[in-house]
Amino acid sequence: MLKLVRWIKSNFVLFIAFCLALITSFIVPPDSEYVGYFDFKTLACLFCTLAVICALKNIRFFTVLARAIVHATGNLRSAVLALVFITFFGSMLIANDMALITFLPLGYYVLSSTGKKDRMAFVFVMQNIAANLGGMLTPFGNPQNLYLYSHFEIPTVEFVTIMLPPFLAATVLIVICCLFVKPERIDLSENEESRLPPIRTVLYLILFAVSISVVFHAVPYLLGTAIVLVSLLVLDRKALLRVDYGLLLTFTCFFIFAGNLARVELVHTLLSTLLEKSTLLISILSCQVISNVPSAILLSQFTADYPSLLLGVNIGGTGTLIASLASLITFREYSFREPYKIGHYLKVFTLLNLLFLITLTVVALVF
Repeated sequence: MLKLVRWIKSNFVLFIAFCLALITSFIVPPDSEYVGYFDFKTLACLFCTLAVICALKNIRFFTVLARAIVHATGNLRSAVLALVFITFFGSMLIANDMALITFLPLGYYVLSSTGKKDRMAFVFVMQNIAANLGGMLTPFGNPQNLYLYSHFEIPTVEFVTIMLPPFLAATVLIVICCLFVKPERIDLSENEESRLPPIRTVLYLILFAVSISVVFHAVPYLLGTAIVLVSLLVLDRKALLRVDYGLLLTFTCFFIFAGNLARVELVHTLLSTLLEKSTLLISILSCQVISNVPSAILLSQFTADYPSLLLGVNIGGTGTLIASLASLITFREYSFREPYKIGHYLKVFTLLNLLFLITLTVVALVF
């Protein structure tokens, strides 16, 4: 029983997704239409990206890259800016949750090794916000982006154009918040092995390029998946074992949940009516309650206004603790390292997230 409770705590979003899929399966019993629920291209893209990222992590690619950038800083303010923007730009390439898993430990390392652990709540929250909002600019930066990009077949230039105003606003606001950190002198020097295996690094970067090509439809997703799978079976089987299959299962469960709800007439009528009034605001509010990934999957069944939906599920990733899976990852990391300061973290998290949520909502409404 205790093992089950621990599993639920560590896989809370997956557990909720499974429960929702199961409950709605009683309302709409499984039939031949279930197959049409699944966006196999999105699942394949997500698998390829996660697998290659795990391989790169296994050779410490991101840690070495990030540490090199952070070591170039000379004071606390610069270090915080570096940590936050490593996460910000990293999320564009390796998705927000993987950016946090990769760079939050680096944030802890910098603060703990310089005697600045009292700033950890602020830095972790800013890294969390940076991951959620940095990833909004690219189709593969956030899981919900990957789904909507594929589901609506959004042209890449149009995708970037839609997301550019809130992205720029988020960038400016992140810088302003980080500037409140005092430029205290710190020493980040550390003699740690920083060399990368050249052959594996090149091969993994090629596989990453293949994964990105799958996202942009330049490589068929079945072919891309086969290339990544076979290559990693030869080069690094551990990377395949470390893929976040829970995230893939979460997507699968939400596909079932959204597909079933779309076939319930009352729900279809209600959501269609609400989304006609304001797709942007409804999607933002939905994220605060059921998180951004399920909101994207669910609401995409009831509206063709993908620009507003895209904006809503990205901006809506800020706000409450459950608005984004990435926020739960950050909370888990912080509570593990500072279990007696959770209340302080939640205060900082709520204040900063509301600031970003309100600001970016206004920007989206104006532009």
